[in-house]
Amino acid sequence: MPYSAEINRTNPTCFVFLVDQSSSMLKPFGGQPDKQKAEGVADAINRLLQNLILKCAKSDGIRDYFYVGVIGYGGKVVSALGGALAGQALVPISVIANNPLRVEQRTRKVDDGAGGILEQKFKFPIWVEAKAIGRTPMCEALKLARQYLEMFLGRFADCYPPLVINITDGMATDGDPRLDAQALQKLTSSDGNVLLFNAHLSAKRALAIEYPSLEDPLPDNFAKLLFRMSSKLPPRLFEAARADKFPLQPEARGFVFNADLVSVIRFLDIGTRVAQTIR
Repeated sequence: MPYSAEINRTNPTCFVFLVDQSSSMLKPFGGQPDKQKAEGVADAINRLLQNLILKCAKSDGIRDYFYVGVIGYGGKVVSALGGALAGQALVPISVIANNPLRVEQRTRKVDDGAGGILEQKFKFPIWVEAKAIGRTPMCEALKLARQYLEMFLGRFADCYPPLVINITDGMATDGDPRLDAQALQKLTSSDGNVLLFNAHLSAKRALAIEYPSLEDPLPDNFAKLLFRMSSKLPPRLFEAARADKFPLQPEARGFVFNADLVSVIRFLDIGTRVAQTIR
């Protein structure tokens, strides 16, 4: 079966995150006026990276089950990793773990066990900073992701197929991204084609449309374009989403429209759920 390769240190897989960093990302998430989309997405990716590191942490250290790339597209199309990782393409997860840009101290509210609420301090590593400037060169970002993955697949030809997750709040300003999306999805390992998932961010208070199997319910041509660009969920991820109570239909795609911050976090978590099959 395709999409069934074991993930291990000699046969890792790869995640590439495409992050819209255009000026429209300064707008707040729908229903969350105190949280800019740029800030929320950066926090979600930093949290995800920390979770991936924890999944790879063993008694002998961080095992390189994954390589990770983060491409920001706005004023420029570049690696969005900062600090010692600035400018790097695909980075082993152990190198990610050892090179955060900085570690912030944050607070969160927790139940004190007696009916009250306490503020708890915690450390939050930062690899990707929030940015929002310029237009939306999505086509160029997809091309760069393809270059990253051509190199990766040249080295790990039998890997579980890499996953690209594109997070955006608007139309591409440098052309029609469908051709670049198709070229990316034509890349293959011996286990299947590269996967491309898309999440559209909303500034409106609107219900998210999550993992649709048909484009008919989608509200406009932009939503339908992103749907067509999105890969169908492979078996592992289909079952992971269904286990999280998503009412999936056959042919469901890795696509969310009108996503709020909670939807983005869940989308990233489902997309990287192959991490549970590492050996």
